Amino acid sequence: MTARLTYKSAGVDIGLKQSLIPLFRRLARPTAGAHVLEGIGGFGALIGLNGAQQMRAPVLVAGADGVGTKLKIAFATGRHDTIGIDCVAMCVNDIVCHNARPLFFLDYIGAGKLDRAVALAIVKGIARGCALAGMSLVGGETAQMPGLYRPGEYDLAGFAVGIAERAQIPHPVRMRAGDAIIGLAADGLHSNGFSLVRKVLLERARLKLDAHLADLGRTLGDELLRPTRIYAKSVLELFARFPIRGLANITGGGLPENLPRVMPPQLHAHIERASWPVPPIFKMIARLGKIDQAEMDRTFNNGLGMVAIVPQVHAAAVVAQIKSRRQRAFIIGEIVRGARGVTIA
Repeated sequence: MTARLTYKSAGVDIGLKQSLIPLFRRLARPTAGAHVLEGIGGFGALIGLNGAQQMRAPVLVAGADGVGTKLKIAFATGRHDTIGIDCVAMCVNDIVCHNARPLFFLDYIGAGKLDRAVALAIVKGIARGCALAGMSLVGGETAQMPGLYRPGEYDLAGFAVGIAERAQIPHPVRMRAGDAIIGLAADGLHSNGFSLVRKVLLERARLKLDAHLADLGRTLGDELLRPTRIYAKSVLELFARFPIRGLANITGGGLPENLPRVMPPQLHAHIERASWPVPPIFKMIARLGKIDQAEMDRTFNNGLGMVAIVPQVHAAAVVAQIKSRRQRAFIIGEIVRGARGVTIA
């Protein structure tokens, strides 16, 4: 007699997913602000636009992103506790470039077979990232799709929404020749370029993730899993205190592709390469992969996670403000007249 089939025998454990919801809700609870009316567990999260009534023209700012092939490092090491921070960072660092106060975050986890411990570790990281960003984790989706992913692998994406006053959103028309360019230090690779990173370090150089490397002062796995810095609170303080004329999140594409996104057509960014220290991991990748500087510039952040453009008269004060929050910042160049683009000399 043919055995009766169930959804679980086909690879989808509804009971496990349901048992995780109260645990996810508990992890999210500390992040909930007064604007969260209903969060995890319903068909949709209910969010009140607290503070919007004090705004003349409130604008919602939304962003979505993932962690990319950095996930491969999490799979290889079996460590999933920081990858959620990366997911939050990749989304919220984009929306704060528009002077948006982060409101809420949703996540999506897709896996062939749901692993309870892995799912909890991921969501713990997401909740930690939301706390660092000052936003609420209000929901998401955990999808089980047997046969779509390799055993032990998953995908992770996130969605962030913030609110901004229309008149306070930076606009390229306000930028001027002579404005200073300020770089905020990155915490290593962040979550970009990992296809090249893995090709160079793991395949060509055959380095082991558990190997302690003197150049890095830690194991390679620790370095590669270092979470993306979340800049939300520090840059919103800058917007509140200084006339920030442009803010760029330096992710895939590096300085050459991301900085022009906040610039007008008639202005050019001139950057001095020696004006900031490049972390050892980038030098190691360039050396072992025999990668030329132009390719490094358009693939990685090379030590700068955010770049702000401010009037020259405020440059020193902006750097001092960032350093007062125990972060590093550097005056790295100047806006000049010329076709929109970036020169790193």
